Amino acid sequence: MRPAGLLVLRPCLLLRRLKKRGRPVNYGNHCAFQLELRAEGGTIRIMRIGIVQSSPLFGKVEENLCRVERLMGEREAELWVLPEFFATGYQFTSRVELERLADRLADRFTGHASAGRVTQRLIAIAQARDCHIVAGIPEIAGDILYNTAILVSPAGILARYRKVHLFFEEKRWFTPGDTPFPVVNIGAAKVGLMICYDHFFPEAARTLALRGAEIIAHPANLVMPGYAQMTMRVRAMENAVFTVTANRVGRESRTAQSLCFTGESQIVSPQGEIIVRLSPDREEARIVNIDPGEARDKSLNQYNDRLADRRPAFYLSQPEI
Repeated sequence: MRPAGLLVLRPCLLLRRLKKRGRPVNYGNHCAFQLELRAEGGTIRIMRIGIVQSSPLFGKVEENLCRVERLMGEREAELWVLPEFFATGYQFTSRVELERLADRLADRFTGHASAGRVTQRLIAIAQARDCHIVAGIPEIAGDILYNTAILVSPAGILARYRKVHLFFEEKRWFTPGDTPFPVVNIGAAKVGLMICYDHFFPEAARTLALRGAEIIAHPANLVMPGYAQMTMRVRAMENAVFTVTANRVGRESRTAQSLCFTGESQIVSPQGEIIVRLSPDREEARIVNIDPGEARDKSLNQYNDRLADRRPAFYLSQPEI
């Protein structure tokens, strides 16, 4: 992989100092951002993250893959996050069509030999672009179907997460996930995976943070306007991590329940600030520059730390009703 950027040197303190002095802190302006910090006597490590917001046509896998590549264009990023079911569409009407569209992954990840059609293509894109990609796919394992997110690199599949919290009619087709929430060090940062409805459960993001995630990649097919855009800001702030929600747009009406996907994909800072938010109804892709080192500082002040202050002995995992 190409170098992510510059040496990390107390980035959180520098950012806070710039903000307090009323000087601009622009996550999207790579050169100006570096120069600003150099003027303060330090530099930070810059990582480029891209999000894609697409409108897949149901069942048109090749066309949807090409659509995503066109949206990515010639821009370069070290990590791209794509929506849930970005290549297949979402609204399945039978198990037969879902099985036809699902990828089969081996238990041991060895690159192309263990990857289905969509996953093979993602690995090829990662090789061509020298990057990492997180995306949501339907997975079949034996005769069991999972809603899965994968993290791929030029070398192959690095991680697989099977969605734990199934939403709406997903419960008709999929089995709840049986894999832990994964965190992978991709060199520039440690990346954790969750999917769509997982955002309603703070335990998911907290588990990823406790496992060392600095960036939470969140492929989604959101249909409830505004909910995840709000909760993922809270997840970022309460865990001091970057969150990257890649949602889709468009409508599917393949059953009696018509679904309108709400867009507004976003990247959020560890302070809960929106770095970039996409439109509610257009296909687009954006890249921002971040410093993953910001997510290593969990402190709120000289006395409080968001993870160290936890008191797990007093928390419940089940209701007492």
